[in-house]
Amino acid sequence: MNIAVCVKQVPDTEARIKLSDDKKNVNEDEIKFILNPYDEFAVEEALTLQEKHGGDVTIISLGSERTTSAMRSALAMGANKAIHIKAEKNPADPLVVAEALTQVLKQGNYDLILMGKQAIDDDHTQVPSILAEKLDMPAVTVVIKLDINGDQIVAEREVDGAHEIVECKMPTIISAQRGLNEPRYASLKGIMKAKKVQMEEIDVQLNQDRLEIIGLNYPPEKSPGKIIGESADAVPELLKLLHEEAKVI
Repeated sequence: MNIAVCVKQVPDTEARIKLSDDKKNVNEDEIKFILNPYDEFAVEEALTLQEKHGGDVTIISLGSERTTSAMRSALAMGANKAIHIKAEKNPADPLVVAEALTQVLKQGNYDLILMGKQAIDDDHTQVPSILAEKLDMPAVTVVIKLDINGDQIVAEREVDGAHEIVECKMPTIISAQRGLNEPRYASLKGIMKAKKVQMEEIDVQLNQDRLEIIGLNYPPEKSPGKIIGESADAVPELLKLLHEEAKVI
């Protein structure tokens, strides 16, 4: 089975975010970057399928030179190959990202294309569906269970208030949701091996962004909490405040 996993490098979930002076970008000077957490589920699923069915797992990512550190994290988990689509920065427009990935994915003859359901930095959640349109493939998103028998895929996905079972045939695009699996830790052997993998570098012509970021703002500061008592006697006052001030009841 020939599997591609599209990944993205994102700011660490514990990073303290600072905005640039023009408030249109994030100041990256002091930020630690990691492999997108949802992409870890995609990498783990690819490796599990490889162990069961054989074949290769290729990591593909678009971005600047620092993006390769996230790719090596995926290689350290056990992926075989890596393709770095070189760019000065990550495009803001998910359509531009999908178009660049399409140029590379068309050349790979992949049976399965996996990725996280979304990147935690921009939260667009659009690339899997756009890729499916560009590659003329079915796409199953927010997948929490995946079974493959021959070229037949049965995927369970989350929808509002329910789960949905989808059947389709490969080649297919799958976006991974939390709960699909438990990503493995990279072993020392895997880390050392990942350092020696020669990544393929590809230059593609990026299309013009059709999405413009007008501005970014910090979330409003939370108001300080109130302590109104420590016993059942405080319940009437609590209900009053929830109704009159918080307006949640």
